[in-house]
Amino acid sequence: QVQLVESGGGLVQAGGSLRLSCAASGRTFSSYRMGWFRQAQGKEREFVAVISTSGAITRYADSVKGRFTISRDNAKNTVYLQMNNLKPEDTAVYYCAGDVKVGTNYPNYWGKGALVTVAS
Repeated sequence: QVQLVESGGGLVQAGGSLRLSCAASGRTFSSYRMGWFRQAQGKEREFVAVISTSGAITRYADSVKGRFTISRDNAKNTVYLQMNNLKPEDTAVYYCAGDVKVGTNYPNYWGKGALVTVAS
């Protein structure tokens, strides 16, 4: 069992930046693909980014490509999401995802979420 705890959410002006962190419990973190998803009010949860076990390979949703960067520190059991040039449409609850499956991009583990609000 893996527990994921997000931090770093908050309110930011459009064009600003935030960095989300996700701390994972357990000794198997380095063996899991990790990711971020988000869910805006009234919308379905959607894929944002995923990172390979070593951190060498990353994938992004088209809507965030070039603005968001996912990274990980296996020594700290932590995955990050650096969000730059934020837009009001990025407002959502952001969820850390653990053991993200290849192909489906669906994870086995979810964090409880961190709210990001981008003011126009």
